[in-house]
Amino acid sequence: MTPSLRSPTAADAAALLALNNAHAVELSELTAEGLARLFAAAFRVRVAGEGAALLVAFDQDADYDSPNFLWFRGRYARFVYVDRIVVAAMARGRGLARALYADLFAAARAAGHAHIVCEVNSDPPNPASDAFHAALGFAEVGRARLAERGKAVRYLACELTPKRSA
Repeated sequence: MTPSLRSPTAADAAALLALNNAHAVELSELTAEGLARLFAAAFRVRVAGEGAALLVAFDQDADYDSPNFLWFRGRYARFVYVDRIVVAAMARGRGLARALYADLFAAARAAGHAHIVCEVNSDPPNPASDAFHAALGFAEVGRARLAERGKAVRYLACELTPKRSA
């Protein structure tokens, strides 16, 4: 059964903020205003369930100053950057992250984007995310140490191929 995905509503805000901030090490902590700004600037924001999973992605034209996003903007003409994807512990193993990515890949292809890009922490390590992204076809395209955030990241990219009709 394919999980039901949708755009967030105002009623989701508190649950999504709590979900994000429960994973601040991987995602970075946000305020309610910060989360609202991300949603407003995003290319795609999708939610699964009642705050069980969240994906936020920006395209190359976004007004966004994340050093990771800017790294990709300096190297790719057309792309969609996954700023954050998170699944609540009680909802893991249900295919929500895979469904969120499938939805994003379809939207990015439809908009004519060439790549889906993201970063994954390498220090502290995130082996589950590494394995997940590798299974989706992502490959490492760079690395960075973010001293101000006390972590290092691996930059990953997945080239989009146009969907072929049967």
